[in-house]
Amino acid sequence: MNAVVMHAAGGPDVLRVEQVPEPSPAGGESLVDVTFAGLNFDDLDQRADPGRKVPAVLGVDAVGIRRRDGRRVAALLRTGGGYAQVVAAPDVHTVEVPDDLDDRQAVALFEQGATAYGALMLAGRLRPGETVAVSAAAGGVGHLAVQLALTLGAGSVIGITGTAAKQAFVTAQGAEALVEGTGTDLGARLRELTGGRGVDVFLDSVGGARTQSALTGLAPFGRLVTLGWRPGGHVDVPLRRLIEQSVGCAGFWMRHVVDDRELLCHIAQTLFEFARRGRLVAHVDRVVGLRDVAAAHAALAARATVGKVLIDVNRES
Repeated sequence: MNAVVMHAAGGPDVLRVEQVPEPSPAGGESLVDVTFAGLNFDDLDQRADPGRKVPAVLGVDAVGIRRRDGRRVAALLRTGGGYAQVVAAPDVHTVEVPDDLDDRQAVALFEQGATAYGALMLAGRLRPGETVAVSAAAGGVGHLAVQLALTLGAGSVIGITGTAAKQAFVTAQGAEALVEGTGTDLGARLRELTGGRGVDVFLDSVGGARTQSALTGLAPFGRLVTLGWRPGGHVDVPLRRLIEQSVGCAGFWMRHVVDDRELLCHIAQTLFEFARRGRLVAHVDRVVGLRDVAAAHAALAARATVGKVLIDVNRES
């Protein structure tokens, strides 16, 4: 089969298309003939990680046909393997795709949609009528979080983007777009947009000084939910600050959804049902062949994409 393989950590150029043997499924795994795989921001970190065991095939989400029963399924692959024509998918991390939902939407919604849902509902404890702010709102998780927040009853959503070029896209998702320029006092802007009150839930995936500033833009009893941070973006928050503002901080890691089969299935079914009703639509920025995966990594790193990037594993270029 064809796969994108890395033999050493490094830049996008370490990703090469090669012929490799099909995986051998272990107990509790099934072979899936992949149609599309997803590209996620974490893939860039995995590619550059010198501690990553090589040779390796990246990719944590895929959709295709399960060989043992011919069913269309979406799968999460904790250890990677998605950038290939065949994967050995853990049955407990696999869900069936409804007949009226196409493969592209299924894979674009599954991992990143579940991340957005978990951050909003499990960590953020979103309640009807509350105001939500979403950082990186033009990204794969961000644009789904904007739509989900509104679908789940948020009163309004502020979508934060780093460039004016993405403003129209964020607005089209249903949010009031906030373009965060250099030197922006994000907390002040959030209070300004909410009549001085602040936001109830803030989803953050960037970290650093902007997150410190965003804390001041939380309403009393507001919650900051972090999904991680970019290099150099670690933040320490003094407990006294939380007490004085009556706010809270929470983290969300998708692994705790993946490890709970019942919860994973519930979230997947919820996402797919929203999609079938037209209330949740994943935006696919581009679909690339295997030989263009390195270029797609570079585009994602340059923040030159909006929504989800997919790989057609049966197309080399």
